[in-house]
Amino acid sequence: MGVYEEKKETCGTICLKYLLFSFNFLFWSDYISLLSSKTYAASAYILVLAGAIVMVTGVLGCCATFKEQRRLLR
Repeated sequence: MGVYEEKKETCGTICLKYLLFSFNFLFWSDYISLLSSKTYAASAYILVLAGAIVMVTGVLGCCATFKEQRRLLR
């Protein structure tokens, strides 16, 4: 108990890790030009707003379930 066992990485996991890294690097370098555009900023704000709406809806759903209020669940 409490003994740390080192996990051995197989050849497949190592290859996948470096393949994922290389794909991320290649695609990231293509999209770096979008950072200064207005479309990037607008899409970021839209995604933050959508996340906030989902979060508020989730909290309201949890509160409605906890208090057993059918109106709030609808």
